[in-house]
Amino acid sequence: MSTVATTDTYFDIKKIRTDFPILQQKVNGKPLVYFDNAATTQKPQQVIDAINKYYEGYNANIHRGLHSLAEKATTAFEETRLTFQKFINAAESEEVIFTKGTTDSINLVATAYGRKFIKASDEILISGMEHHSNIVPWQMLCEEKGAKLKVIPVDEKGEISLDDVKSLINKNTKIVSVVFASNSLGTVNPVKEIGQLAHKFGAVMMIDGAQAASHCKVDVQDLDCDFFATSGHKMYGPTGSGILYGKREILEKMNPYQGGGEMIKDVSFEKTTYNDIPYKFEAGTPNIADIVALKSAVEYINQLGKENIVQYENDITAHAHKRLAEVPGIHFYGTATNKVSVVSFTIDNVHPYDVGMMLDAKGIAVRTGHHCTQPLMDHYGIDGTIRASFSVYNTKEEIDFLADSLKDIVAKFS
Repeated sequence: MSTVATTDTYFDIKKIRTDFPILQQKVNGKPLVYFDNAATTQKPQQVIDAINKYYEGYNANIHRGLHSLAEKATTAFEETRLTFQKFINAAESEEVIFTKGTTDSINLVATAYGRKFIKASDEILISGMEHHSNIVPWQMLCEEKGAKLKVIPVDEKGEISLDDVKSLINKNTKIVSVVFASNSLGTVNPVKEIGQLAHKFGAVMMIDGAQAASHCKVDVQDLDCDFFATSGHKMYGPTGSGILYGKREILEKMNPYQGGGEMIKDVSFEKTTYNDIPYKFEAGTPNIADIVALKSAVEYINQLGKENIVQYENDITAHAHKRLAEVPGIHFYGTATNKVSVVSFTIDNVHPYDVGMMLDAKGIAVRTGHHCTQPLMDHYGIDGTIRASFSVYNTKEEIDFLADSLKDIVAKFS
């Protein structure tokens, strides 16, 4: 099997693949074919080098020190904030808060905003395709406050209807939190339009952007969302890194998420005065090395060009649907008109876990199970799916190998 595309592409796929050291290895004696990008993307050498450079050259705590290493580390850390501000088009860098990732960001909002502003009889609206991290924090908040969690239904194609959103939003709705792009189905939701409906009733709009940051255009001012969360590790960056965007006027009204260093101005035993945003929400020593390296991940996406990435991934995803449709007994889940590079499916008479293990024996990494979206799997009446998710370093030849391998697996069970 060739792992390098032989057809014309929007950029040099062979060069891109050499940027990712992990892709050069073999798994179970076979060339690695990595189709688990919705779980986490691989890291280019630029990101790996940035982590090493920090630890080898200027490892120091930030903001508090006046010595040269501390100043260098602080500058690099804050440069990532400025880079991310431009990447999502935030109005100012202070609206970018560093977190551990999307889950941490959603919990921050549920705690720091929800506990202060949500009361009994209020309603929080999410969709039926949410990741557990955009369900459980709101459930916990509703249980604590006596509020009600409402769910926008998902149709058979894996889409949600704005008519359903309109019927569910009312004067009691205080928070609407919806995934930009589904990790299980690939569906891209009309989050801008949903936000407009939320704002008509005075609700705040939060977007889970974990799957969108490297696949979709993200302009938080155009979206007019109140909060936007994403994770570094799903956009070629390090694990344990991410951001929460929030509008200044809302962030300034919120209570701190955690107490400790950095989020304070003055502390006495009688009273503590909190720091300004974004530091009010960044207690303690942060994940400095990985936040510094996150800048390199953003720069890598910018270097390739978001439009080029989207066009290429759309092309290989269409190819995947075409080739996988040849597999006997296959059923697709998530056939939305507008979707990112995720293909979820089941195969008659073969358990997803068995498929995953047999593909792994061929060096192909896919994800099997409920993908942290159990309510969505329940909606479809299945235990889980086989999910192949693609990134900019994947090729049509790899997809052809996947399709042929699935045909071989089906033949063994027939």
